Amino acid sequence: MSSEYETNAKILKALSDPNRLKIIDLLSCGEKCACVILESFEFTQPTLSHHMKVLMDCGLIEVRKDGIWNYYKLKGKNTNKLVLFLMNLITEKENCICNNPKCACKDNNIKDEF
Repeated sequence: MSSEYETNAKILKALSDPNRLKIIDLLSCGEKCACVILESFEFTQPTLSHHMKVLMDCGLIEVRKDGIWNYYKLKGKNTNKLVLFLMNLITEKENCICNNPKCACKDNNIKDEF
């Protein structure tokens, strides 16, 4: 079983491609047919299929077939989990990983540099 860090690292890796970020942005307005998504890019249908597979494999989008057409939409539950994970990752909290007695940052008194 993969950890929350491994799961979210896979998602962030998928999102590290600007075309995939744009696809997520397009799908934020609702379900879209692959042909409509493709109109926003200057690449071929096989390239779009690859990007969609990566986004489906990491759990951010889902596909619905209707005849010969594929319709894609965001998986709201998973996108919300990613946002919550990132918020928790960057927010100071009681149960922070740094509160572990073995954490190296406890000994170094590291301060925020921002």
